[in-house]
Amino acid sequence: MDSKMAVIHTRFANDGSVREIGACPPGVPAQDWFNALSRYPEKTYQALSGGRGVFHVETTALEKIHTSLQAPAD
Repeated sequence: MDSKMAVIHTRFANDGSVREIGACPPGVPAQDWFNALSRYPEKTYQALSGGRGVFHVETTALEKIHTSLQAPAD
């Protein structure tokens, strides 16, 4: 089965916090979205120069991560 990959770009501030990140759900802080992507096992992260990086995530996994953030906490 051929799965599609999403590339999510990330930019960091000088202190290491996430300043910008792609595909972030509405209402979710950038750092929380980064943390959620980091915890998900079906991803690959690639650090880049200049305070940047990218996640390579299967689109089906990306949908699961979005859904997990929208689920009410118990």
